[in-house]
Amino acid sequence: EPTNHLASGGAPTSRSLGTRQPLSCSIGIGVASCVVCYYFCMSLGSSKRPRDADDNPELSASDKLKRDVGYRAVDDHVHSGMVVGLGTGSTAYFAVERIGQKLAAGELTGIQGIPTSVRTEEHARSLKIPLITLDDQECVDVCIDGADAVCPALNLIKGGGGALLREKMVACRAKKFIAIVDESKLCKGLGPSFPLPVEITPFCWKRTMSSIAQLPSLTSNNFVCTPVLRTGSVTKPSQRPQDINGSATLEPAVTDNGNYIIDLFFTIPLINPAVVARELKQMVGVVEHGLFCDMAAEAIVAGKDGVYKMIHE
Repeated sequence: EPTNHLASGGAPTSRSLGTRQPLSCSIGIGVASCVVCYYFCMSLGSSKRPRDADDNPELSASDKLKRDVGYRAVDDHVHSGMVVGLGTGSTAYFAVERIGQKLAAGELTGIQGIPTSVRTEEHARSLKIPLITLDDQECVDVCIDGADAVCPALNLIKGGGGALLREKMVACRAKKFIAIVDESKLCKGLGPSFPLPVEITPFCWKRTMSSIAQLPSLTSNNFVCTPVLRTGSVTKPSQRPQDINGSATLEPAVTDNGNYIIDLFFTIPLINPAVVARELKQMVGVVEHGLFCDMAAEAIVAGKDGVYKMIHE
């Protein structure tokens, strides 16, 4: 998601969209050909806020929500001795901050972090979080990262902040991948709410962009895909085509890996994100895409009424 280095709040409360369950309830994550995702609210303790999450007048309401899910994810899933994937973006920023706080307080020890971008690496180093890479340790205990869109099947769009390649490399090697978002990122289907980023090689980028728009999964049944080259800052997704200033002459945005990003705009939800993901991955010139299908074990969501979880049944 785009980075603004601020995030989250809103008091974690018990909120159930289904049957309320006790905190000790053990929920299994089933693997089936058709995965059903349902909302589940953990009993997070009346109006108690995470420790060290006192109100900060400099944070906006939405930033406070992001802070709550970032802190909650670390409190629930990060334990001493773990290798932790450190996500990128305005919500993941606070998960990294929480790890730094708990290390400084002696509540966590032996943590090793694997950052998913240069800016996350810089943030983690400023907090004195020990860092390694996947070359040092290929198995990650847990990865905590934000998302730009989350559908009911717990498939995600990521990459608004331009770090999708490294984010996916770390997330796919994690024993558990936790997505942290506020309710504005929830959608009925992936596509219309946030453009799909695709990282491509700069070489012949126009030809690659044109080929992406002609993929079978993006042209069947009158489906319309509009690709736009991301320009200026890599952390800021492209504007919708109708909002682009025709006189703008910004240079292409460049990722940490030296590549370009194409943002794909849709007017209707993707019918089968997994098929789109497969076709994109098979195209020469495409480095990686922002579809994270069947990867997240759960999403921790902050809403105006508190913090709750989405998990697979």
